[in-house]
Amino acid sequence: MGAQEATARVRTALQAAGLESEILEFPESTRTAEEAARAVQADVGQIGKSLVFVVIDDRGREAPLLAIVSGRNRADVAKLSRRLGADVRRAPAEVVRAATGFAIGGVPPVGHATQLPVLIDEDLARYPALYLAAGTPHAVFRCTFEDLVRVTGGEVVNIREEATG
Repeated sequence: MGAQEATARVRTALQAAGLESEILEFPESTRTAEEAARAVQADVGQIGKSLVFVVIDDRGREAPLLAIVSGRNRADVAKLSRRLGADVRRAPAEVVRAATGFAIGGVPPVGHATQLPVLIDEDLARYPALYLAAGTPHAVFRCTFEDLVRVTGGEVVNIREEATG
């Protein structure tokens, strides 16, 4: 899938969910939270990272899960495992692409190839505006926390890795 097709798919999914949001495209990379924050001139915490995990049930069956995490945070895999009552691990690139239809670095929170359960980092609620990948490593869109929860149907949870020390 080309960049125009990827962003068009995200735009269509956003519109279908009733969210009109301009997709912002940049010549520089927005692949990481830090790069995206620089591009949109926002706090890194305002960047919502769409991370795919694999949940493994007690029969060994695997199912993908999307976690949208503040750019300031790391997702706590042990916390996800406890919450879901199953083993959880980071999805390899081929699983990310198969589940979402997008490559790592451009995975949006909507418009996926398959229906995914979504968990949303509660820390994103502290920001008036969020920026999320729009299908490529050079595109993002802006929305509010409330709109993100609404368009993804995600469950708001504490999934951040706690600081140690």
